[in-house]
Amino acid sequence: MKMYFSRNPNPRLAVTVARYLNAEVDFEFASPQSPAQGDRYLSLNPNLLLPILEFSGKALWEADAIACWFSRCTGSDFWRTGDDEPDMIRWISWGKENFVRACDMVHWERGTKQRYGIGACDQAMVEAGLRQFHVAARILEAELSGRAWLAGGSVSFADFRMGTFLPFNDAARLPIDDYPSVRRWYGQLEGIEAWRNPFDGLNAPDLPPLPN
Repeated sequence: MKMYFSRNPNPRLAVTVARYLNAEVDFEFASPQSPAQGDRYLSLNPNLLLPILEFSGKALWEADAIACWFSRCTGSDFWRTGDDEPDMIRWISWGKENFVRACDMVHWERGTKQRYGIGACDQAMVEAGLRQFHVAARILEAELSGRAWLAGGSVSFADFRMGTFLPFNDAARLPIDDYPSVRRWYGQLEGIEAWRNPFDGLNAPDLPPLPN
């Protein structure tokens, strides 16, 4: 198997899962949206987005699907298949529509647009994202005040998915410290080596720096 990746949030998530599960996969840094590379990847993912997993003459795209595949290949319950599966899927679904989306909105303005020179930071969009962040973070805070992880007694893909944008908080500057249970939960993720340093030993050029 080969996975095409970059250092951006969703490809980073897929690499993190692969390394956390010790999946047998080769990694290749890619830039499908580069004009020089687009034709190569169009047949693998018509969206020209990463991550892409190529195996057995097929291609699988979308980080959640790839995480499911790695969990299945390694025989792990990281992607829950028992009684905790509905709870895990609930948090993946809710997170992507609420907490993760809010983090993405703020990170897009303060991080991605600035790194790639896409345009000025839209402060109105930042404020909208922060409002959604606080609404979602209050819900997470209440849930995590009584549990260590989101689905069952150990880390699952629900936790990885919920934290997708938090490794980029140097750019987004989300007020996670306002929510002690969320901060404690994320500290547990930061304690996982694969989460903290998923690109260790890989050919993975750094993201463009943020402007001063």
